[in-house]
Amino acid sequence: MDPRFAHVRDWIFDLDNCLYPPSSRLFDLIDERMGGFIERLLGCDSVEAKRVQKRHFHEHGTTLAGLMATHDVDPHDFLGDVHDIPLDRLVPDERLATGLANLAGRKFLFTNGDAPYARRVLAAIGVDGHFDGLHDIHASQLKPKPDPHGYALLCERFAIDPSHALMVEDMAGNLRSAKALGMTTVWVDNGSESGAHDADSAFIDHTIADVGEWLETILKDPA
Repeated sequence: MDPRFAHVRDWIFDLDNCLYPPSSRLFDLIDERMGGFIERLLGCDSVEAKRVQKRHFHEHGTTLAGLMATHDVDPHDFLGDVHDIPLDRLVPDERLATGLANLAGRKFLFTNGDAPYARRVLAAIGVDGHFDGLHDIHASQLKPKPDPHGYALLCERFAIDPSHALMVEDMAGNLRSAKALGMTTVWVDNGSESGAHDADSAFIDHTIADVGEWLETILKDPA
């Protein structure tokens, strides 16, 4: 193990555009579903739906959080609808699977999505057997990253000591709360939409481009 990470006992990973590349454009399908949901909810056209969607994302952290605040949308209805997408754009990632399998310590998934969708994605990329726990938006009491509440609940739920934990995220701004708790932070700078928003070296310890490649590198035997 790379000595810079020898202190890590718990490895926390984001899911979308982090464990799989944004080039798969899977989130485009979710984006389309969100737009359709808003069109039906508000009786508006696609242009207005997109405007509302992005405004909520930037003002509330997620589109769902904004819709809940302004239109009392049921989160189960919304998430079940927008995540009803095919996953044939994803392929198994053997290097990522090997890296996760060889990491010493516990591995957790921390996502603003819901657990059923997350499990489908993990299975599609071939890493579903490598996680010790999954903390979704419901486990965060519907307070999405970067709201500190979800991070605190994650640590409490799994008895995580932040000083011995590391968090990997493609959304740089989501690492601020992790760093505030004392976690080591890794930003996956891979070109995902809005990924660089709020990026600041004050709360980003390491910057990488691909999780599987990074794991392979830090796990190499120095001999």
